Amino acid sequence: MAEETLPEVDQFLAGAKRLVIGNEPVESASGASFETLNPATGQVLATVDEAERAEIDRAVEAAQSALANPEWRDLMARDRAKLLFDLADAIEDNAEELAQLEALDSGKPLSNTRKTDIPQSVDHIRYFAGWVTKIEGSTIPPSVGNYLIYTRREPVGVCALIVPWNYPLLLASWKFAPALACGNAIILKPAEQTPLTALRVGELAAEVGFPPGVFNVLPGRGEVTGAGLVSHPGVDKVSFTGSTEVGRSIVTASANDLKRISLELGGKSPNMVFADADLDAAASGSAWGIFYNMGEDCAAGSRLLVQESIYDEFLAKVSAVADSIKVGHQFEADSQIGPLITAEHLAKVKSYIDAGTSEGAEVLAGGLKPDGDGFENGYFLRPTVLGGVENSHRAAREEIFGPVVVAIPFKDEDDAIAIANDSSYGLAAGIWTSDVTRSHRVAAAVKGGSVWVNDYGPADSAAPFGGFKESGYGREHGKTALDLYLETKTVWVNLG
Repeated sequence: MAEETLPEVDQFLAGAKRLVIGNEPVESASGASFETLNPATGQVLATVDEAERAEIDRAVEAAQSALANPEWRDLMARDRAKLLFDLADAIEDNAEELAQLEALDSGKPLSNTRKTDIPQSVDHIRYFAGWVTKIEGSTIPPSVGNYLIYTRREPVGVCALIVPWNYPLLLASWKFAPALACGNAIILKPAEQTPLTALRVGELAAEVGFPPGVFNVLPGRGEVTGAGLVSHPGVDKVSFTGSTEVGRSIVTASANDLKRISLELGGKSPNMVFADADLDAAASGSAWGIFYNMGEDCAAGSRLLVQESIYDEFLAKVSAVADSIKVGHQFEADSQIGPLITAEHLAKVKSYIDAGTSEGAEVLAGGLKPDGDGFENGYFLRPTVLGGVENSHRAAREEIFGPVVVAIPFKDEDDAIAIANDSSYGLAAGIWTSDVTRSHRVAAAVKGGSVWVNDYGPADSAAPFGGFKESGYGREHGKTALDLYLETKTVWVNLG
């Protein structure tokens, strides 16, 4: 049975969706707007104002003014931390409203947004609120002369934070929490497919007392708002999560004024299953490592590498798990995965299934839209297992970003490592084995920013996350993330 939306959700959806600049709702000067749709039905959820050049200029000016405002610039660390703790509390107090908005906008089951997206966002903000009072410089013993040498850690400045649609609020919190902890002013650019929770959190930031201009939200298309922020001379730092193709364009566009850049990009992560693994646990973990969140996860275990001696047996187990997963609408209590984000994305994912079969792969599970009423207008796809894939196939080389896993056999440990590393990406990897020594050996050899052993996909606010190779550079989460949003200044005082 489907749950009903909260009155607060209905009220929010019915209201005008303005930009958030300087703690105020701001209408697009040109009247530009776009629609955000419910992926389960294709129906319009809301019409949202789009930020163009005039609004980008205004947001940058507001952020620059905030950085010069003593209310923010000179705020004691403990008080800056309190603002972040208060924002986390406000999100927690409005958790059900935000969970419903996130589910409606992104297509993911409400059970997921309740249990994962919103609570982990709160946890992430609180984690970085705790770091505010620990950001400190150091003193350096001089090697020549009579000097006091010390360093200061100062905010980078105006930070444009560009986030994707697969975890809209959670990935936004990955960026704005450390950025604000370091004393920056931010301009958050949510994906045009999923702007709703970012706008609501922008309102909450104003309500808890962030000074005007510290927390701005500019919805819009990537080629308009995103590109405008990246090229703007008043933006000091860009943090982007999304496709490798767009990441390349951001690096190119930022070259004129050498903006600070951090990128968390695509993946085609290998998930290696050895013959000595607990096959039932590995089958369940591997299936959810790719099908969770409809496979719309940059670190998903999308290449399933299976030792030859167990290949057929293991794929039968994974296919059985795939067939058991309940695909449904976001608010149905038993839904485990929902629709993909857009009709265009669904068509793209299906094209990879077609490409796989044309190269000799076999569809062992899924591959089609679910049967029955209620799926006609949504962007649904059953969890799909492709067997008989070679690592040279297109479906094994390119990021599909959907509920599709390609299964590739390997001979031995060296072969598994070679196949795993034969990719332009290097975001994550999984290893399933009962041999502890092997697990450490393979973890050291594989080129990936995160490696999970006998599990796939857990995250922690304290554990650095990011990629090698074309999966980007810079690390989010943990103390390391602070370095993305700080400059180091060295001060020399002549004591002679």
